[in-house]
Amino acid sequence: MSTGSPLRVGIFVFDDAEELDVVGPYEVLAAWAALSELRPEVLTFSTDGSGVRLAKGLRIVPDRAADDVVPLHVLVYPGGGGTRVLAKDSEHLDWVRSIRAETPLVTSVCTGALVLAAAGLLAGRPATTHWGAFDELAAIEPSVLPDTEARFVDDGDVITAAGVSAGIDMALHLVARLESREVAAQVRRAIQYDPSPPV
Repeated sequence: MSTGSPLRVGIFVFDDAEELDVVGPYEVLAAWAALSELRPEVLTFSTDGSGVRLAKGLRIVPDRAADDVVPLHVLVYPGGGGTRVLAKDSEHLDWVRSIRAETPLVTSVCTGALVLAAAGLLAGRPATTHWGAFDELAAIEPSVLPDTEARFVDDGDVITAAGVSAGIDMALHLVARLESREVAAQVRRAIQYDPSPPV
């Protein structure tokens, strides 16, 4: 990546973010940090550094405030009910555009794509989101090219993941892309992620 600083991944947290959208990628990326010779720095951050309450009640005290987290190499933007408020917040959308301008790779999980779309980051691009949010995505950005089947869509400098658990798949893809498939396989084994749903 291009910033010259150690590889830094920031996971944005906010009130009413979906728990697994946050902790799924965090688990993968933190396991990567422990295994990798690249020693990426994986941080959580909120707008002002204050703690947040996620959608089902889990509380998180982030590592940093938004002003203290840059430069980032990768931004992870989770989904959840809180995205509906943020997608209509012009000040927040300005921040998303500004961090996009200085962050080489922006990713979203689930309905985090709604905020990226509202900030103009998905215009004319392929993207995915939670299966129940494609109509909302199209209403926000009619030019988006929806992929309703993919677990994640890698469009170069923007990656979007489908709903909730798909963030784990997207994060493993990030490891493979930023380091190697072999290291990503080590991470997958370390967290014993081998989905075979019982239902």
